[in-house]
Amino acid sequence: MVRSARLGLVALVAVLGTGACSSAQPEAGSGAPEVASLAKPSASASAAPEQQRPRERIDGTNEDYEALVKPYNDCLEAHGLSKRDQDAKTLDPKKAKAGMDACAMLEPLPPWEKDPANPESKDFFRDVVKCLKGKGIKYVEVSEGGYALGGEQNDAQSISRGMELAPECEREVAARN
Repeated sequence: MVRSARLGLVALVAVLGTGACSSAQPEAGSGAPEVASLAKPSASASAAPEQQRPRERIDGTNEDYEALVKPYNDCLEAHGLSKRDQDAKTLDPKKAKAGMDACAMLEPLPPWEKDPANPESKDFFRDVVKCLKGKGIKYVEVSEGGYALGGEQNDAQSISRGMELAPECEREVAARN
């Protein structure tokens, strides 16, 4: 699916969960079975769960994506960063950074299959290119962080037909994995 460009810095957030397991050690000869239990969180641990960014699905529709990105866009607008105001001349960089920082946890992550944080994303893109070539796309290759259509010739047919077939190939590859 083709997504319109948005203002923003792409930041990957790794959420590290904490927790420890310990096994209760019965006293010698007590006959009590050993049972694993969760350790109580330390006093410094927060009781509130960490907020996680929403993630786009590879099989999502444009409507699904629009619903997913709406809270992020609403937040940007609440911080004075209208989607309609893309003119760099009128955009205050400090205001833009402050708004994007404030809304960062609402910005959807890409589908896991396409996420640079996924160590298998290169394999996904390789398989999508193979699928596209199997469907007759002549000029398509794996590129940094994805795949490129059109080749050095900037072949219009490879680009337009490849864009039509890419969502189908992405879903096919994701379903196999």
